Amino acid sequence: MIKKKRSARYLVCIGWILICACSLQAQQLSATLNAIFNQHEFEAKRFGPARWIDQGARYTTVEPSASVSGGQDIVEYETASGNRTILVSAAKLLPTPGAPPMKIDDYAWSSDNKQLLIFTNTKKVWRLNTRGDYWVLDLASGHLKKLGGDALESSLMFAKFSPDGKSVAFVRANNIYVQDLTTDRIRAVTQDGSATLINGTTDWVSEEELSLRDAFRWSPDSRSIAYWQFDTSGVGQYSLINDTKEEYPVVTTYGYPQPGTTNSAVRVGVVAAQGGPTKWVQLPGDPRNHYVARMEWAKSSDELVLEYLNRLQNTNQVLTAVAQTGAVRTLFEDKDSAWVDYNRSLDWVAGGKGLLFLSESDGWRHAYVISHADGKARLITNFSGDVISEVGADSTDQWFYFIASPNDPIRRYLYRSRLDGSGSPQRLTPTDEPGTHAYDISPNGKWAFHTHSTFDGPPLTELVSLPDHKGIRVLEANDVLAQKTRELIASPTEFFQVAVGNGVKLD
Repeated sequence: MIKKKRSARYLVCIGWILICACSLQAQQLSATLNAIFNQHEFEAKRFGPARWIDQGARYTTVEPSASVSGGQDIVEYETASGNRTILVSAAKLLPTPGAPPMKIDDYAWSSDNKQLLIFTNTKKVWRLNTRGDYWVLDLASGHLKKLGGDALESSLMFAKFSPDGKSVAFVRANNIYVQDLTTDRIRAVTQDGSATLINGTTDWVSEEELSLRDAFRWSPDSRSIAYWQFDTSGVGQYSLINDTKEEYPVVTTYGYPQPGTTNSAVRVGVVAAQGGPTKWVQLPGDPRNHYVARMEWAKSSDELVLEYLNRLQNTNQVLTAVAQTGAVRTLFEDKDSAWVDYNRSLDWVAGGKGLLFLSESDGWRHAYVISHADGKARLITNFSGDVISEVGADSTDQWFYFIASPNDPIRRYLYRSRLDGSGSPQRLTPTDEPGTHAYDISPNGKWAFHTHSTFDGPPLTELVSLPDHKGIRVLEANDVLAQKTRELIASPTEFFQVAVGNGVKLD
């Protein structure tokens, strides 16, 4: 009897220990989740947004203001020396006297760097904050004005200067508008936008599958605008239930074509910046069974270049189109019996004589230069490996920079290849810095904002010179976060491989 009582006591004690342990674990888990998702204690600081000036001789970035509480200054640095100048103080970015300073979510300079376009008060559209308010600051006069006239708060999207800096175009309620910066006159260059007819931005599918959101482009001469139009009529409606957003479930409905059902019809047109009729590009095939993954001006105001995918996504055509007539020709075609990927950008080199294009036609994802004259493709990344992503070509038309990791697929490094296709790719990231590396390279190819992170270490951003990859100065160290994570990580993460047969190993 005594043994049974003791056993029962032991079980009760063990039970209480387990309950307390589980309660403690639950409290710790709750505290950790709260720190991560509500308090953002483990959110890494990012450098920027930064913009290169004068091919890379200078750059601008956003920093906390020392004189205006909660404000942000836009500062300029001489890249080589690090000399710092406050170009736009937070005091110049007050919407009205006494109002709180605006938060700079993004910004852009006019081509002559005399005007500043600021994106603020942003709201999320599906996945990203692409709708908000835009303000223009004239640096000489200090005059600050809000764009859009009497538009509703946070209702403008994708505003950008015309190349000559005299106007700004933006999307509002599925139409494209142009505002003259001298007279403030606003013209609607498209007027048929509706809940189902979308101009200048995209339908849900193109945003999700093609990362396409900003869907209009100024011509180099500032006289025309090329844009996507999506007709979503007939697309089925899909509903999602969010059980955590509010006290009761919230239902969100959006157009989503299930496989085999009606897709949006897409087309591309060119309209005068002063308004008028649209000249539509004569795209071949059914507009509901094709995607225009990318579209840009072909280094002149007379011609467009488009990436045109069939819905099955096993044929990817590069088309050029005459802006005035809409007539098209096929410049290049990438095909596969199974599937082809789309390109994230259409970048011209050699003054518009060649187009950079990624293709897996030889078994690797390699970069090619497609001749504008005859459509022939020249391989420029001659190595046994994949181009993970394109960083860009320098303004001297000598080098193409890209991210790759041919011998270590769980990491990311910077390489460069000659644009003439000679030689083999050259790794620029030092071999003693394993991890994930990202780069924003200056137009002249001499400098880069370099961000390096590891599985156990948060991102560190520094300015480096190229091609020697020499660190010039740290731009964002994330010291506080690094110390906080070091206290939580018991031992360094180790990676290993598992053999799965047929000579294949998985990381």
